[in-house]
Amino acid sequence: MPDEKKVAETIARLTAAEKTEPIAKFLGMKLVEYKPGYAKVTMKLKPEHQNFNGYVFGGIVMSLADQAFAYGANSMNFPSVATQFNIHFISAAEPTDELTAECRVLRSGRRAATSEITVTNQSGKLIAKATGVTVPVGE
Repeated sequence: MPDEKKVAETIARLTAAEKTEPIAKFLGMKLVEYKPGYAKVTMKLKPEHQNFNGYVFGGIVMSLADQAFAYGANSMNFPSVATQFNIHFISAAEPTDELTAECRVLRSGRRAATSEITVTNQSGKLIAKATGVTVPVGE
């Protein structure tokens, strides 16, 4: 069971760090809700996020899911890194969508944590579903 004080300190630290995080800034991702074992991140898509077929590039959707995953998992055991990430693309996102990724930590132990991530658009349409595993690393 994670130490509640340490978890609260980690959430405060990562919330502050998000404001200057290079990849979040570059892609326009915003951490909008954060609590122990849960993170919600949003991102407004742009025409530049399209691939050669005119669809939103899957890597963009995965990046948003990964961002929520990173915050959610690290809230419980910081610092942690991903060892596995599996994503299923359910529906295509439109270049004008605003996507929301939500991570819920299903289990967090001393050796590994398992999370579930969903990505939806502004209408609640399911775009992708993912799972991931993280392991703690020494500070």
